[in-house]
This record gives sequence, structure tokens and C-alpha cells, in this order.
Amino acid sequence: MAEAAYELVFVRVIAGHEHEDVVRVRPVGTKGPGGHPVYADGSGAVRAEISDQGEIRMMATTGQQDLRSPTTVRRVEV
Repeated sequence: MAEAAYELVFVRVIAGHEHEDVVRVRPVGTKGPGGHPVYADGSGAVRAEISDQGEIRMMATTGQQDLRSPTTVRRVEV
């Protein structure tokens, strides 16, 4: 069975045009405050707790981080 991963899609508007930033996250083997698995990108800077229903809770990795929720969460098989 393939490992579950997710793509987090963040939309930002620059000069009146929408741009998508896509970050792929994979499970890190721990659970978040809600009891769901925690996922992180390769650098560890983007961390999120994602439920089996696709609900997401972004998790700060630094004190200066400006947490934004993604506009879309897509499950991918890797």
C-alpha cells in the first residue's frame, strides 16, 4: 500500500493575479493536539495536523511564522 501524502495549495494575489504555491507534506510519525497525524514538508518548515476527513490545522515551527491555512488540501499517493 502506498504512503499517504498531501498537497497543500496556498493561493496569493500578486498585482491582481492569483498564484498557487503547492507544498507536498508527508507523515512524520507523530500526532498533533487533536490526535491526528502530523505531516511536514521536506524542510520541516511547513507542518500540519490533518484528519482522515481532510480537516487541517497548521502548526507553527518558529515564533515568527505567519500561519495561513491552505485553500485546498489534496491527498496524493506516493
